[in-house]
Amino acid sequence: MNQSVHISKKPSDCRTKNDVRAELDRIDSALVTLFAERHDYVTRMAELKDDPHEAFDPERIETIISQVRKRAQSLKLDEDQAELIWRTLINWNINFEKGVIAARHRSGEDHGG
Repeated sequence: MNQSVHISKKPSDCRTKNDVRAELDRIDSALVTLFAERHDYVTRMAELKDDPHEAFDPERIETIISQVRKRAQSLKLDEDQAELIWRTLINWNINFEKGVIAARHRSGEDHGG
C-alpha cells in the first residue's frame, strides 16, 4: 500500500500555500467522511418515519441551530456562517427524507406493517 502519512500542522506552522492546501484537503476529506456518516443516520431516520410531513420538525431544527451557533461561538467560528451551512444541510436532509418516505409509500412497502 502506497499511502503517505500526513501529519497535520497548525495554521501557524504552515510555511507555504501548499502546506495550507494540504491541511485544507485533509480537513475536507474528514468532513466528507463525517457527512457520509451523518447521511447514514438521516437515511435510517427516513426509514423510521411513516409520513413525509414528519421530515420537517421546526422545533428540532431550531434546537439544532441553537446548538450549532453555541458550538461555533465557543470555537470562534462565525455563528451566522455555521447556521447557514447547517440550515442548508438540514433543508437537503428534509427533502431527502421526504423523497425516501414518499417512494416507500408509492411502492407499497408501508402496507401491512
